[in-house]
Formats: sequence, C-alpha cells, structure tokens
Amino acid sequence: MSIQDKKYLLAIDQGTTSTRAIVYGENLIPIASDQTEFQQFFPQDGWVEHDANEIWQTVVTTIKGALKKANLAADDIAAIGITNQRETITLWDRNSGEPLHKAIVWQDRRTTDYCAELKKAGHEETVTAKTGLLLDPYFSGTKAKWLLDNVEGARDRAAKGELAIGTIDSWLIYKLTGGASHTTDATNASRTLLYNIHKGEWDLDLLDLLDIPAALLPEVRDCAADFGQCDKDLFGAAIPITGVAGDQHAATIGQACFEKGMIKSTYGTGCFAMMNVGDKPLASSNRLLSTLCYQLDGKPTYALEGSIYMAGATVQWLRDGLGIIESAAQVNDLAAKADNTQSVYLVPGFVGLGAPYWDSDARGAIFGLTRNSGPRELARAALESVGYQTRDLITAMNADFGDDVSLLRVDGGMTASNMTMQFLADICQVPVDRPTNLETTAKGAAYLAGLHVGLCPPPQDMMEKWELDQQFTPQQSADWATQKYAGWQDAVARTLSTHSG
Repeated sequence: MSIQDKKYLLAIDQGTTSTRAIVYGENLIPIASDQTEFQQFFPQDGWVEHDANEIWQTVVTTIKGALKKANLAADDIAAIGITNQRETITLWDRNSGEPLHKAIVWQDRRTTDYCAELKKAGHEETVTAKTGLLLDPYFSGTKAKWLLDNVEGARDRAAKGELAIGTIDSWLIYKLTGGASHTTDATNASRTLLYNIHKGEWDLDLLDLLDIPAALLPEVRDCAADFGQCDKDLFGAAIPITGVAGDQHAATIGQACFEKGMIKSTYGTGCFAMMNVGDKPLASSNRLLSTLCYQLDGKPTYALEGSIYMAGATVQWLRDGLGIIESAAQVNDLAAKADNTQSVYLVPGFVGLGAPYWDSDARGAIFGLTRNSGPRELARAALESVGYQTRDLITAMNADFGDDVSLLRVDGGMTASNMTMQFLADICQVPVDRPTNLETTAKGAAYLAGLHVGLCPPPQDMMEKWELDQQFTPQQSADWATQKYAGWQDAVARTLSTHSG
C-alpha cells in the first residue's frame, strides 16, 4: 500500500506530565487516542527531572493503545508527527541508546547561578542577538553543559563521539528509528541557546561559550521533513516520521496562525502565548522571546513568545500540595463559590517567574488573605492567576509589535473552563476564541506530518478550515480590568527577588 492510499496520521504529543498518541482520519478528525502519565522527580529545590526511558515506554504504549482503539494496524498509518515539551534535554549513549542521566526538564532551575555568571560576564547581549533568547535556566543549553560537567566521564566520551544529546523530539526519533536518525527540527533547535535563528544553524561561538561539542548535536531539519522511519519491529510496519515541532509551535500551527499578527495562547502545565511576526525576527524590548514560529520549505517564519511556568500546574498544586480538591475538574465548582468581596492574589512563582519578569529566584506567594479566606478563594485566585499572567504577556506583545492584540485564540486543557476563559477575556479586554478541537498541539504535529506526505493542504487552506467553538467577549469594563490588574502588579512586585531583572 502506497502512502497515497493511506488515510491516517498519528501524532505523538509528548508533554510534561503525560504522553498521548492520537490517530487522525481525513480532515484531521481525531478518531482514537491513548494517554499515559509518568513520574516527576524533584531531587532538590528547583530541580525537575524525568526518566527518559519511562517517557520512551509511554510513547510505545500509547501508540499501540491508540492503534488498537482505532482498530488499525501500523501499515494503515501514512506518517507520524511528533510534538514535545521543548527545553527538556537528555544525554545518551549512541550505541546502546541508554540515557546517562535523567532528563532535565524545562522547569528545572539548577543552572541559575551559571546563567547569572554568564550575564555578569556580559554575554547575554550576544546570546540574545543570535538566538532571540535570554540567559535563563529555562533553555536547554546550560542544562546540556551541566550534564557534560556532572555525569562522570561524559566529557571524555563526548569528545570520542560516543554520546548524543537532544531535546525530547530527538530522543524519540532516535529510539523510534532504532538509532538510525539523530535529528531535530528548527523550532526545537531554536530553544537551546545554541542555534542562530538568523543563519539557521548551530552557532559555533555559542557552542564554544557553553563548552558543548558540535558532534553531540542532532541535524536540524524543517518542521515538515523526512526524519527517518520507525523500526518495523516496534509496531509491525516502518512508518515514516515526517513532522516535528516543539509543543507551542505545533499549537500555533494547529490554530492555523499562519498570518502575521495572529496570536494563540496554550494553557497546559504552563501557559505560552505566541504571535506570528512574519519572515523577519522581531527583537523584543519587553523581555519576550524572539523565536522561530515554524519552518517550511527551508523558509523560517518567526514569532514573539511569552512563557509562563505555572498554569495547569497551579491547579495540580491545589490538588497534590494543599489537598483542597481531589481532581483538577473540581476547581471550577469550588472557585464559583468564592466570596466576591475578597481580592486574593496567588502569584505562582513555585519555580521562579517567566516572561516578562525572568526571575529564577522568585517563589510563590498569596496576598490579600482575610479570616474569611479559604479553599474557595484560593481556587479562584489560582484560575485568575492564569489571566493576569496572560495580560502581562499581551501588554508586552502590544508594545513590541506596535499594534494592539485584537483577538486571542486559546487551546489546552484549561480552556475547557468557561469561568477561566471569561475572566481571561475580561482581564485582557480582548475577545477569546476557543476552537472546536482543544488539542491543537497534537493536531499541529499531525498536520506537519500530513503536509510532507501530501495528505494535508497548504497553510492558507488550513486557515479556512479552522472552526470556532465559542467566543468569550469582555463583560467587565476596562476600568474594572485596570484596577484588578493593578492589584496583580503590586502582588508580583512584592514577590520578585531583590536582584531580579
């Protein structure tokens, strides 16, 4: 059976807390999915790790589960697309395929002091000019250096060409292809602090700065490209891997934000707003990131991005840390019963604060508590913190782009909460569009895979197929939003570390 005769695509959505595999039929309609959570490791304050082998096993399990639910065989799948938690990185043995250390997660802050040293030495301006990024532990380059410096024998073995390093997409491609392909796409490469987004290549000066051998790194390809074929022994057929993008880039594609000025915001573990700024990178004056949006046919499209570390993870904290809810779904009912006369602000700086503050040393705090404050008010404050942080990002984007955001497309698990989406529209004072398919990240990966093998239409046609589920328009006045936001800004100011910025 030729690829042209096959009608199905499979997306691997490898996230921070779980892995999903989704089978798509014609017109990118999802027909079956499987999902598995995996363990989070917190060895020290601010350190976050994953077991790369466990992630790999969840990928195998969920692919098999999704195929079984769809009543399909691997030979029915035309292509696989991969989307992944971006800045998480792992180091492995090229021959055995075994990791040398647990994967270091994007939330991890262990390289905070090293980033501060680089800043103090005056390197941030050069790093930002080349990569569009800031010197922050969030990005994977300093994590890569930490692995080489702290895993016994790693530097010697790296010099001999025995090791490989990569973000989770690279790790999965390597494992899926039985070690035949060590590749990544341009979006994931652009999040490493090592990739020059203007030249479209690994930057030798930055590799030298962080003391990382170029031989360790994967080959960089377009988002829709040939990344190799699955080992046929895994699932029964050699399925081609033809689409790869980091999760936020894939969501932007899934939201069909193919025109300059379009913006989407994804609410998962964290929150990530991304604005398409066209074929030239836009340097931010407001501590946003300049990054790749996607790359097709060798042509990069750029974006402004704001990254928030804690969105859905704040609700998980209410469940796992405080125990005031038993499941994440209960937070809405609890928040709906909150006392409206109270102004409780929760600043979720559990692992520092992301854009536009970039304060690794900030920690979480709650303000405005009274004797009448309780679980209901904390639940509402947790949901509202997502809206406040989004307004932080939109305010910065408006200033950088030179034009006010007029519409926000949203996706991710938290967008199922009407209460949260209405507050988002109210506090940001912009209409919020929720699509019929909330899982736009996986959809974007499937689209890229399908685009390369001829099963999906070009970007302009995809824009016409985007479907609205519900639009939330502001129900509160601009004065109300300004007053509420001022309270948030005051709370954040009290939370920032004394040497931030």
